[in-house]
Amino acid sequence: MKELKHQIHHALKTLLDDEVADREEVEALKARYEAVRDTAGRAELEALYSEILQVNVAEQPHQPSDLEAIRRLRRAGPRAFPAAPGGDELYDRILGGLLGRACGCTLGKPVEGWTRAQIEEYLAAFGEEDVTGYIPFHDGPPPGAARAVLSFHRPFCRGEINRMAREDDMDFTVLCLHILDAAGLDFTTEDVGRIWLERMPYMCTNTAERAAYANLVNGIAPPRTAAHRNPYREWIGAQIRADAFGYAAPGLPEFAAGLAWRDARLSHVRNGIYGGMWVAAAIAAAFVTDDVRQVIEIATSEIPRESRFARMVEDVVRWSGECDDWKACWQRIHDEYGNLHWVHTLNNAALTLLALLYGEKDLGKTICIAVQGGWDTDCTAATAGSILGVMLGASALPERWVAPLNDTLETAVFGYNPTTFTGIARKACNIAQRTRELISCTNA
Repeated sequence: MKELKHQIHHALKTLLDDEVADREEVEALKARYEAVRDTAGRAELEALYSEILQVNVAEQPHQPSDLEAIRRLRRAGPRAFPAAPGGDELYDRILGGLLGRACGCTLGKPVEGWTRAQIEEYLAAFGEEDVTGYIPFHDGPPPGAARAVLSFHRPFCRGEINRMAREDDMDFTVLCLHILDAAGLDFTTEDVGRIWLERMPYMCTNTAERAAYANLVNGIAPPRTAAHRNPYREWIGAQIRADAFGYAAPGLPEFAAGLAWRDARLSHVRNGIYGGMWVAAAIAAAFVTDDVRQVIEIATSEIPRESRFARMVEDVVRWSGECDDWKACWQRIHDEYGNLHWVHTLNNAALTLLALLYGEKDLGKTICIAVQGGWDTDCTAATAGSILGVMLGASALPERWVAPLNDTLETAVFGYNPTTFTGIARKACNIAQRTRELISCTNA
């Protein structure tokens, strides 16, 4: 019993650590917490946590979580394009997005959570200066390297890849497509929660998703699932789940962002939601323009213009115009956003933008920049690869990146393991065609 009480007390402090880490609105309470962290009893910590939560989940006028309020605070933008690819081209573009996502995820997984310095130190032990291909594997730290690629990550390493090994970044793409297929384009957030419980193992979720899942099991309904004891509600989770909604809405950025909002509000608030909406809108736009900056502009017009996420996008775009190479721009990002947790939405989305802006529409160069930047490497590279993959199409993706995947995707989603990229692309293509038909009928 004593050991159980110790574990509960430790877990409470871990939640509080994460709760105050990245919150600009709780500086005074953060100082109070840090002063008593190591001496306070459980009751005192519980009381302080309740006080912090009241501040953290309070609505911020310039950063709402409600969809109508979000849309009132957007900049003007093209909400839908009259035409988008169809038929074989649509299938090729969706398959390109899925494969680009998988290549980026596979590339980044072995060094997930590492800093840029740690990645470069590891590569230097192999005589390599930059990330230019899948990460090499060494069983234990190679000479001169401070970190080692874990044996668990070996299936994601150079010469070891024969499929897309199971990873949550791809699980949620499959799961969200299933939600669209099973619950329809008018699915609700409650549908999302129900299907998570039916199809996704709890231990295959992380951070905000795991907190929301636990809340569902304990009878808490959305959207409170996003706020109750969930310090991860502005982290990257909704951002990595959003690709399917972009695939499902080619040329329809507003519709795609709305789908992503319904999914994201189960587990996220504010900038956590905006990250998902931004990715979905960017992918929807990538079907109709091959101008990276235009894609970024369209996606950003779907979120509140005064939000931290929108300010971050403006920062990175401006810095990219001032810096001749990506490493100089990365330094600007690190200086401004490097204080955030390595799984936060803002800093990682900044690296995705960095990769797209300096990647020259080359899949390999784009995902390599995203990974070498550090932090949540598999997520940032997967998102960048997905946006670019839709823009280019599968037929234009380099064989050296795609071939090792062998059209095979492992997933934790019940009923889909194993599956194929081509099969998932066909499902997504059918959903996308239904979406365009629905919008056409609505506008008729």
